[in-house]
Amino acid sequence: MPRFAAERTLLAPLEDVWTFVAEPFNLPDWFPGVSGVQPDRRGLAPGARWEVLGPDRPSFLKKPDASGKLLVLEVVPMRRLAFQLTGQHLDAELDLADVEGRQTQATLVVDAPFLTVRRAFPHQALSRLYDLVQTGVE
Repeated sequence: MPRFAAERTLLAPLEDVWTFVAEPFNLPDWFPGVSGVQPDRRGLAPGARWEVLGPDRPSFLKKPDASGKLLVLEVVPMRRLAFQLTGQHLDAELDLADVEGRQTQATLVVDAPFLTVRRAFPHQALSRLYDLVQTGVE
């Protein structure tokens, strides 16, 4: 299974980035391919299963993703979030690290079957996240 990774320094403190990422309803804002989410009662916790909506746009090799499941695999507060989109067999791991107290180093690794995502997928996700959490800009 192909593995794609990207790193980006976010202009926000780690606490701000984690607060944003830990809110399930923010996932569609930064993670490509997810247009809506309905978390289960556990929220962001290992083993939680969320309903997700995908884009309703078909492409050349792909039919529209009407809905699916997201399984939260691992949560290490302020450090790591790992989940799987079960319908697409896509695994995502987001690692966060503090950079001098005012910035956050984000690393996103995505494992997905061939042709499910493009090489730019994790870069696109981190670019969206960068745009959404720029609280550290002076």
